[in-house]
Amino acid sequence: MAEAFSPRLAGELDPVGDLTISTAPPPRAHLAPAPGADARLPAADDGARVGLPSWQRRYVLALLGLDAVALLVAGLIGQFVRFETLGGAYNGVAYDVIFLAAAPLWLLTLATARTYESRYLGAGSEEFRRVGNATARFTALVAIIVYLFKWDIARGLVIGVLPSAVVLTILFRYLARRVLHRLRRTGRAVHRVLVVGDTASREILGRRLAAAPHCGLQIVGACRPLHAEPGGELSVAHVRPMVASLQADTVAVTYSPHLAPEVLRQLAWSLEGTGVDLLVAPALTDVAGPRVSIRPVSGLPLLQIAEPEFTGIRRILKRGLDVSLSGLAVLVASPVFLIVGLAVRLSGPGPVLFRQIRIGRHGQKFMIFKFRSMHVDAERRLDSLRDHNDHGDGVLFKMRDDPRITPIGRFLRRYSLDELPQLFNVLVGQMSMVGPRPPLPEEVARYNPDAHRRLLVRPGLTGLWQVSGRSDLSWEETVRLDLYYVENWSVALDGEIIWKTAGAVLRGSGAR
Repeated sequence: MAEAFSPRLAGELDPVGDLTISTAPPPRAHLAPAPGADARLPAADDGARVGLPSWQRRYVLALLGLDAVALLVAGLIGQFVRFETLGGAYNGVAYDVIFLAAAPLWLLTLATARTYESRYLGAGSEEFRRVGNATARFTALVAIIVYLFKWDIARGLVIGVLPSAVVLTILFRYLARRVLHRLRRTGRAVHRVLVVGDTASREILGRRLAAAPHCGLQIVGACRPLHAEPGGELSVAHVRPMVASLQADTVAVTYSPHLAPEVLRQLAWSLEGTGVDLLVAPALTDVAGPRVSIRPVSGLPLLQIAEPEFTGIRRILKRGLDVSLSGLAVLVASPVFLIVGLAVRLSGPGPVLFRQIRIGRHGQKFMIFKFRSMHVDAERRLDSLRDHNDHGDGVLFKMRDDPRITPIGRFLRRYSLDELPQLFNVLVGQMSMVGPRPPLPEEVARYNPDAHRRLLVRPGLTGLWQVSGRSDLSWEETVRLDLYYVENWSVALDGEIIWKTAGAVLRGSGAR
């Protein structure tokens, strides 16, 4: 028997709320074909044809326009850099006309790199990586065309145009993505998702999607895992009518031990011709794409999971970036150090710097430095405040209105200015710019075996916990994010986290 959202419930569903299931069953229908019959659903017009949502068509058209504008503006920049003026020409043809004629080739190159496909739009760095790949292809095409036709176009012009084109394209797409994310937080411009799976796995997916509304997957219906019934029939025929009635454009199948491969295959067949995306969540979670590859064996696609990388050239590169970024930050922020230090000194008795023992990589102890944000008797008053811990009896102690924090300390914490001295911890190799939160010894003493994996890497000045809610996160969510980083870290992920940290700090979100 299946469960589904009624149309009324589907309309009332909060797009960022928890998953809610209605127990009203859909009409019974079975897909089981007669022996030798076509296993797919008939191609009759049952209203299930979805295609691209209207908002997605408009978004892709907007990207096409922005990408064309990026090339044309890059052409103007290239002319100015090369000739220090605009309005140049080659063999009597204005460069503006040349770049306008090259715009369709630029858009076609972006399209062949699949930068307009829905799977890459709106979330993750894959869209920007594909723009970079498209730029390399476009550069190769231009070089081939110039060589074949023996055009003597100024090299300085080409060198000025192509980097500007990729930077502007990525910038425009980033701004478009920001607009899209804002719409998605209000429940607009989303993919309507029908979920198939066990109750527990549906709820996990519901919580994950609710925590990431920017991904644009809004659950509008759900049904139990499909399975073979006693008569040998497969109960998947109700999915296509449900897709039509809920106006869903995506079906997400969560992990279920009862979901047989033949059922999943028939479900994929039943959605052919509808334009509906089929997503399958594997049993293995929290493993990022770079570690996952498909290894086909006798027609069976096996997921190969690479080991996390804790040594090697990438670690050397990460350490080099840590030293260069922290050193530059110390130089640039030196006036801020002086101002904050003076403010803390004048705020009341006590030292300017707060020192505390933390646990680093492989369990090594080190001394962490912060600008003091609490009264000098903060440690002695801690036991009397245990009952007010926002995390209950969890490992972390966080209190929304902690009376031990000084007025200037509250301001420093809101914008993470109290953590600036940790740049010196990064410089000497005790911490990294990005990594898990540096724990206290008493916190580590209460770790379960899973949480101990956080100690495989250096703790970070910022991390996924910083850009995902800071102090608003539960202990379990903090551990999950830190473990995800440990398992899937990369230089690109570090860059993305540092970029997002600036926004989280400026907003002061989740700080205590």
